[in-house]
Amino acid sequence: MSRMSQERMQAAQAQLKTISAEDYEKVKGLAAIVRPLRSVIHKTPDDHGMTGWQDLVIPSDDGIPLEAWYIPAKGGESNKLVIFNHALPMCRAGFPGHLGEPWSGYDAVEIDFVVQYKHLTDAGYNVLTYDIRNHGNSAAANGGLSGIGQWEWRDCVGVKKYVDSHPVLSSMQVALYSQCMGGNSQYHAIHRHPELFENVKCMVSPMVVSMAAIYDAFSEIQGVQQYQELIDLELLKMGAFVAAEMTPHLWAASVKMPVLMVQVLEDAWTRNPEDAQKTFDLLGSEEKELFWIENTPYRFRDGYNHFGRHPGKVLSFLEKHMQ
Repeated sequence: MSRMSQERMQAAQAQLKTISAEDYEKVKGLAAIVRPLRSVIHKTPDDHGMTGWQDLVIPSDDGIPLEAWYIPAKGGESNKLVIFNHALPMCRAGFPGHLGEPWSGYDAVEIDFVVQYKHLTDAGYNVLTYDIRNHGNSAAANGGLSGIGQWEWRDCVGVKKYVDSHPVLSSMQVALYSQCMGGNSQYHAIHRHPELFENVKCMVSPMVVSMAAIYDAFSEIQGVQQYQELIDLELLKMGAFVAAEMTPHLWAASVKMPVLMVQVLEDAWTRNPEDAQKTFDLLGSEEKELFWIENTPYRFRDGYNHFGRHPGKVLSFLEKHMQ
């Protein structure tokens, strides 16, 4: 269960008595980030010329149906598999901000994950990618809320169990591509079930973030930075977790595999490179690298699309560890 200290609860109650109606709406809007907007599947592997792919439904560890694609490596006959997941509020196709409202309210840009699968399959990797609960076409759960990993770890576990029990996939070498909320979820899954992930060769980990950093930056932009305790109270009232619980810092030490972390150095959505640096420093991996995307503040446009535009860094990392 989510927890709030007595001091923070008292501060939130005091803030409720003095906050303006306008600012209170902003606070409630910030809390509602954890009620994810569903992104449409605006592309499929067909759009980038991939063939032989399949639609799948994979059960999460608590039984939630997850919609997925399996995309075979170009030319077939590969024993290497990349399990790929996504950020909030995206889906396995990416993010359709270019299609207008309501998605453009986050950012009016397209994020194309399908071209990233193309890079992977062209390089000889099979890809298994899925919509996390409450995203894309997967089923609703937990009142439609995201725990930023606190519930979604069960999806990561369910997908890995599916792979391990599959007559073909179970014999493959496995790497993870786990980003933002999906990365937080993956860290948590590894913490809960380390035995499931002992055979994973490596993980690419783009854009993992603490919600406290997001809320601090967004509330500053909106002029309500002084209401962090009230944001937590609103989260609890929704049935969600408080900001301090929604962070990869809690689980990073359990990650032991080689990791390539990718972050936007001047990210306008966090304004806090120290949060990413702390996550990186806490990783239990002996072999790890933090790659900073520089000269841009755009998390969506340039962060999540970086692999699609500049595949070399990720592909060389995978090649090194997937021999």
